[in-house]
Amino acid sequence: MTRICLDSNVLVAAFVARGLCADLLKLVLSEHELLVPEIVADEVRRVLTLKLKASQVAFSAAAAVLERCEIVTRSNTVSPISLRDPDDERVLADAISAGTEILVTGDQDLLVVAEASPIRILSPRAFLTLARAGTL
Repeated sequence: MTRICLDSNVLVAAFVARGLCADLLKLVLSEHELLVPEIVADEVRRVLTLKLKASQVAFSAAAAVLERCEIVTRSNTVSPISLRDPDDERVLADAISAGTEILVTGDQDLLVVAEASPIRILSPRAFLTLARAGTL
């Protein structure tokens, strides 16, 4: 079972719309181990509540998933890669500290440093393509 971290943009998209990210979340929940750094869980709750004013159904779905996955507490690990956004550095550092094998994100700041990262960083589409081909 692969340890997968989903970034907040992937989780929010999965909870508010059908499509790629919702399919990805279902796949991760059924076939892998989902890890969510505290900073990501907090961002998902904040975006769903304040920014998107998501429906109770979406918010309940998010709460159920967050209760079911491993919430990764903030680590003392420092990101091995300097990024423009300190929150992205925190996500990467906490994912690495938790033993994440793959970080799935739509955040271009993280995707552009994928080659330099000690863990795999994939876009949602790249992850689904590899997962469906059995080549993760």
